[in-house]
Amino acid sequence: MSDGDYWYNTDTGEVEQGRRSDWSKVMGPYPSREAATHALEQARARTQAWDEEDAERR
Repeated sequence: MSDGDYWYNTDTGEVEQGRRSDWSKVMGPYPSREAATHALEQARARTQAWDEEDAERR
């Protein structure tokens, strides 16, 4: 991890440069502030895609 990494804090909804918060409260690392800003959207999209894949397998 470098200090240039960005993390999304799920408690505050803020992006942190360098992980400053407890690991249980952050998502990342992300390569840019922009990518970290969209962390929840990316996670929702991945979860939805996985749920759809699971439904197709049943």
